[in-house]
Amino acid sequence: MLAVFFLNGVLVASWFVRIPAVQERLDLGEGLLGVALLGSAAGALAAMPATGWLISRLGSRPVVLGAGLCLCAALLLPALAPNLLALTLSLAALGASNGALDVSMNAHGVAVEKNYGRPILSSFHAAFSLGGLTGSALGGLAAARGVGVLHHFLAVSALALLAFAPAFLAMLPASADAGSGGGPAFRRPTRALAGLGVVAFCVLLGEGAMADWSAVYLDDTLGTGPGLAAAGYAAFSVAMTAGRLAGDRLNRRFGPAAVVRSGGALAAFGLGASLAAVHPLAALAGFACAGLGFSAVFPAALSAAGHSPDMPPGSAIAAVSTAGYLGFLVGPPAIGFLAELAGLGGALYLVVALSATIALLSGAVGRARKGP
Repeated sequence: MLAVFFLNGVLVASWFVRIPAVQERLDLGEGLLGVALLGSAAGALAAMPATGWLISRLGSRPVVLGAGLCLCAALLLPALAPNLLALTLSLAALGASNGALDVSMNAHGVAVEKNYGRPILSSFHAAFSLGGLTGSALGGLAAARGVGVLHHFLAVSALALLAFAPAFLAMLPASADAGSGGGPAFRRPTRALAGLGVVAFCVLLGEGAMADWSAVYLDDTLGTGPGLAAAGYAAFSVAMTAGRLAGDRLNRRFGPAAVVRSGGALAAFGLGASLAAVHPLAALAGFACAGLGFSAVFPAALSAAGHSPDMPPGSAIAAVSTAGYLGFLVGPPAIGFLAELAGLGGALYLVVALSATIALLSGAVGRARKGP
């Protein structure tokens, strides 16, 4: 499963770093590009609940295979799109494939975790983060060398397909988490699962805000220049990867609820203090605190959802993932709107408030595992 998470990170990052090249080829302004990117969001949000239903019937193993193959194929579509409509539809396919793989690989990760009898999902998410860093680096190198987007994506997809084969053969059988058929896949979530959805929404809204606004805050608000500004998201990403590598050990020692509570508190205090200091070095430290604090929260929420006795694991993970992905989508524009009213520094206090909310709702992680 480490390989699947890593490959998912590589594939997604490969698209992200070549967005400017596709935008230039189709001569799209920022507004039209934003419209096209909504296709990816719509595809993912539509696919996630349906994926949970499939997992409850078929098990996560065949769904991981199908979604992985579709993602490798869908990566090629934006490079072939001749106009805005085609790009939007191709990104909807890419988003749906990625959303399905996200839910199914996390569901299978929870099944593996149950077999191990100890927390391991944070390590899988660390592999995803490392894959994202790898895909970004390779994509940047390809762009710098003048490699065309289609040739770049063909190479990435072909290598990913070759790597998916042994990874799939090593996965647990479909019976490990296929539903027994004794109940519906979709159920009204319990209070604890709803709490996990709110936690996921808060943490991924924070991640989206850091991805889109950290460099802008450093450059425009603090006047650092583009070089140092780029270090803001780098500090966040490296700290998040390090935190996920340590997350499973921390969960075993202190319990996931305590880790989520501490992570939310660290992100709230560190980021809040850095915004109050209004200094570039303090901002870098604050972004690192946010990355470290957020690192184990989403894996812990998904793991708790998958262990809940009140809902099929696939459906529970799909519900929490959908709530989180919604936060990732609405976060950046919400920060932008607030920045018009209170400045970007003031707007980022929304992330501070939501980090504190994560700490307050951390008990949902324990309650979801136990049921009512």
